[in-house]
Amino acid sequence: MPLGWALYLPEEWCEDIERRRKAKIPEEIEFMTKPQLAAELVERAAGWEITQAPILGDCAYGKNTELRERLHDAELEYVLSVSEEVSVFAPETAFEVPAPRTSGSGRQKTRPQPDREPEQLGALIKRLGPEQFKTVTFRDGPDGKRMRSRFGFLRIRAAHEWEKRSTPAREEWLIVEWPKGKDQPTDYWLSNLPASTKPERLARLARLRWKIELDYKQLKGELGLDHYEGRSWLGWYHHTALVTAAHGFLTLERLHPLVPRPA
Repeated sequence: MPLGWALYLPEEWCEDIERRRKAKIPEEIEFMTKPQLAAELVERAAGWEITQAPILGDCAYGKNTELRERLHDAELEYVLSVSEEVSVFAPETAFEVPAPRTSGSGRQKTRPQPDREPEQLGALIKRLGPEQFKTVTFRDGPDGKRMRSRFGFLRIRAAHEWEKRSTPAREEWLIVEWPKGKDQPTDYWLSNLPASTKPERLARLARLRWKIELDYKQLKGELGLDHYEGRSWLGWYHHTALVTAAHGFLTLERLHPLVPRPA
């Protein structure tokens, strides 16, 4: 169930004094990107007395290297979707400091340099081929139904602005799903779960985000999350708070052991 909400305000709204006045937007509110808003919500919830779980999110969050670094630095685990256009260094990439100059001019390079260029995920998987994939059985769906699909798991390093780094980026899991019968992979994820994490857990978490979509469907279709037609900042937060309370009530009722499940 939802733990918090943050209203995204376009930058032009944040800079429009008259709009802010009419909508009663607090003076301290400044423009923030969606990944920045998400990071604040996650960090706030991490301070509550609730069981922590890996953070899941779509490509809008997964491609944001700063967000992944921020979550990792806060010791929060994540499994985030990315697109095949994201560039990474392949698992076999070696980083070494160039040998000292013996002649000539120019500053000696002291940062480790990769022995190959970064690749887009789609090109990397195409080069490695389907031989890297294996069938994984994991629990998913209603009541933990066992499911099977083909996955590939690689340890890669992000290539975002790698020239500016004093050390190579940390390793992350690249999780790729390539279902049997498909001509190419269907989904990609990046994760900071430990290198010892079992494939079954990686696959289950990667596929788990569909449950968030079910929550949104109920929040909108049954509880009116998207029915707000007010014109004030505070009113929107009042609306989302009431919808969240209703959703929480329905969730508890659904999980109650004495409530008969629908046929």
